[in-house]
Amino acid sequence: MAEKTMTGKMKAEKNKVGKGMEENVSEEKISKKAIRKKGMTEKVGADRKVYGYMRVSSKEQNEDRQRVALLEEGVPEKNIYMDKQSGKDFERKQYQKLIRKLDGDSVLFIKSIDRLGRNYAELNEQWRRITKEKKADIVVIDMPLLDTRRDKNLLGTFISDIVLALLSYVAENERTNIKQRQAEGIVAAKMRGVKFGRPESALPDNFEEISERWLRKELPLGEAAKICGMPNTTFFRHAKKLEEK
Repeated sequence: MAEKTMTGKMKAEKNKVGKGMEENVSEEKISKKAIRKKGMTEKVGADRKVYGYMRVSSKEQNEDRQRVALLEEGVPEKNIYMDKQSGKDFERKQYQKLIRKLDGDSVLFIKSIDRLGRNYAELNEQWRRITKEKKADIVVIDMPLLDTRRDKNLLGTFISDIVLALLSYVAENERTNIKQRQAEGIVAAKMRGVKFGRPESALPDNFEEISERWLRKELPLGEAAKICGMPNTTFFRHAKKLEEK
């Protein structure tokens, strides 16, 4: 009987310990979740308006990576602005719409500096416009040093300016290299006989006869072109080519 009583007490004690451990684990999970939530709130700023900007150079490019990064930073989907346009300048519809929204209570998130733009001078000017004129903060997710919420002193500003200048230079240099590679590719393709642009329409059957009459000044240009059903400039260009053969 005493042995059964002891066994019962041991089981009760074991259940009590197990329950206590489960409660501790549960409290720990809640605590970690609360810390992450608190961290996100502090990171973005609970009392500030949060915006995100995305850019891709063409309609064929996918912007999902940028969108995911912005959402992970706590940017509301409705506050994400996107342009599908080159970064050579800032004449972009959604970007200009976003700029009008920014003020001293705003934080703007971008995935990387080249998503904002690739023109060195204009990129620096827009950075100044946002941070100095609009007095908003900018956070470049891929470059933690470019976070104007941090170290709002002379040294912090100095470091940000140096990093911004360097990355702006790299962004424009990459754009220049892309254009150069494109130009070299076009030259190489032309050397292989590749033709660009719309293919020329076949000349009408009576073109050679009419163009010869025009060259002999038997027909005025307008009438000759009309007989062939061609614009004056097109008729003139092809007739001159025929004359040079």
